[in-house]
This record gives sequence, C-alpha cells and structure tokens, in this order.
Amino acid sequence: MKITKSIFGKDENDIEKFNKLDLDERSIVFYSEGPSYYVYFEHIIKELIENSDKKICYLTSSKDDPILKNKNEKIKTFYIGNNEITKLKFFYGLKARVLIMTMPDLGHFHIKRSKVFPVHYIYVFHSMKSAYAGLRKEAFDDFDTIFCVGQYHIQEIRAIEKLYNLKQKNLIGCGYGLLDGLLKVRSSLKQPNYLSKSGKKKILIAPSWSHLKHQNLLESAGLELIKTLLDANYHVTIRPHPMTIKEGSKVIKKIKTEFEKNPDFILETNTSSFDELFSSYGLITDWSGIGYEYAFVCERPVIYFGVPQKTDSLYEKINIVPFEISIRDKIGEIISNQNLEKLPEKIESLYGQINNFKDKIQKIRDDTISNIGKSGHVAASEIIRILNQEKK
Repeated sequence: MKITKSIFGKDENDIEKFNKLDLDERSIVFYSEGPSYYVYFEHIIKELIENSDKKICYLTSSKDDPILKNKNEKIKTFYIGNNEITKLKFFYGLKARVLIMTMPDLGHFHIKRSKVFPVHYIYVFHSMKSAYAGLRKEAFDDFDTIFCVGQYHIQEIRAIEKLYNLKQKNLIGCGYGLLDGLLKVRSSLKQPNYLSKSGKKKILIAPSWSHLKHQNLLESAGLELIKTLLDANYHVTIRPHPMTIKEGSKVIKKIKTEFEKNPDFILETNTSSFDELFSSYGLITDWSGIGYEYAFVCERPVIYFGVPQKTDSLYEKINIVPFEISIRDKIGEIISNQNLEKLPEKIESLYGQINNFKDKIQKIRDDTISNIGKSGHVAASEIIRILNQEKK
C-alpha cells in the first residue's frame, strides 16, 4: 500500500528554524491556516509594529501565503506545513507567550494547547456574524481571550458560559479590522462606477458555503438566477465561497460551461480582492458575512436569497436572536426562488431608494460594531497588556 507524503511523509517546513528562536523573539505569534486570513490580522500587526518594540512571528500552513514574501524586519514568517500529524506535534510543543488565530475549536482537533509552555491563546473573528454561527458550542472553550466584533458577541459567549458552567474568558470588544480597512479604502475612492464596460449595471452574487443543496444558493438556484439577471441586461459576477471551490463543486463547473462565453458574466475566484464589492450596483447573497461588509462599507442595501439557515439550537437555549437574523430585513430585502421573474423589478426598486437605507445602515453599524476605525489599536494594546501580565 502506498503511503502518501501529505499524510505521513516528511513535509518540508520551517519548524526547526522557528524553534531555534529565543523566546523573546517569538513572544507574539500569529497562525494562519491559509493565504486569505492575513486581512484579519493586518490591522493588529500594523499597530504592534508601529507602536511597540515587539517582534512578531507569523506561522502559515500555506506555501502560497503572500506573507512568506514579507520584507519587514519586525515580522519573521514561517511555513509550518499542512500535515496534520506534523501540526499536532508542533502545537503540542509550542513555546510562545501569545498565539493569535482565526481558527476555532482549539484543543478539539489537530491544533492543541501546548503541553510544555503556558501559551496565552487569543481568538480573532473572521466574520461579523454571530459568535456561534455554524460553529460548535465548544468552539471557544480552550481560548483564554477572544477579540469580539461587538457587544453582541460578548453577550452570546457569556450566555453559553453561564448555560454550560464554563470558565469565563477574557472578552474584549475590539471591533472588526477588515471593516476598518474597507471603510478606509472606500473613503479614498471617487464615486464608484457601477456600470460594466458595456454600460450594464453590475450585480455581484456572493453566497456562503453549505454541503447541503437546499442551504446553498448556487446549488439550489444558481443557474436560473444567473440566467434571469443576464436576460434582464445586467452584468453578473459570481464570487463562490472558497470552500465551494476547494470542494470542486459540480455546480461551478455547470455554471462555467453555461455562461463563460457570455461577455457579461465573470466567475471571480479571488476572494481576497474587494474591487467587485466597491463597484457593484447590487449584491445578492444568502447568509454570507459579505452582506454586512457590503452594507456597512458601501452603505447600500443587500438582496438576501431566502435559503434555509443552518439550524442551530444553541441560540434557542440562550434565548438570543442571532445578529444576522435580527438585522437581515433592516439592511436589505429577502427574495425567494419562487419569485425570480420579479427579481429585476425588485433590484430597480430597492437600489432606486438607497437613501431610505443609508441612515438606517449607518446607525446599525455604529451601534453594533465596536471601535470602528480603532480595532487594531484596541487589540494590540490588549496583547501588550497580556504580555506584561504573563511576565509578572
């Protein structure tokens, strides 16, 4: 039987190089499981570099991570491989004062707490959705600190801690760094041009991921949705969730075959680019976090496609309405695949009255997201405080 290198074989990596560093050189360590996660750390790293003398280590499990080409002397980058056994051994033996990551379920799968050093573990959210949206109730149990997007995250996590009699974590209402970055970029842009080169209004379709057909916008109505928009003379861009692409979805192949020769259709697989977000006349999504990014940054309403939400009894137990449900009809409108023929009419009606939504969207954003424009500073200050406390 052939044993594959990716599972049991030796994976070339920088682990030995990292382990040779002095502890002070790896006191602050970030870990990313893929190349698209740097945007969630960027605001924190920038603050640490500019306002402290601390050196930073950045670990990644992706050979394609752009951070590996970093030239800043204050950031040391290391590829630790994507072999699960290698990662398990590495994290068991990790020596660092603070580890910051966006991956939940610490301690429950292949990333465990260190057995040899009292590392302080910090979780950073990579979505503005409710804390437990799509996650297990144990998702944050092994973290010491959680950088929350807003008070709603703190409320949800405290309720779960109380319900299951868990030790209270250090919860900090930091805000959302990606939102800060996008708002800054948006403010520097001229009035966006929402038209394609052919003069057609640009519609972006950006769904979430689900392996269940009825919970997946593209699987349940993708072909019909795209055809309806193209027939109505819109320019259509599909931006699938990275997991949809990774899993080799058959519907993506069907969509590509059906529409790739149409000059008014684009299949966008670069999810780290936000150019399409800024220049889209309208956004159609389901339960994806991109809905909040579009609404809160572009201050335009969202069209939500009414696929069923992934069922989660956790919120029933703590008697809290999830954030994404509570604001869904306040920052946009919901449509169903039974009314697709009326979609073009709905688009023109909705985006013809964006001023009715603008003030409402701004208020919801400012009332729910903490420290807008300052999230990096708040997070970096807390990391320094934790380091000083740990040393004592």
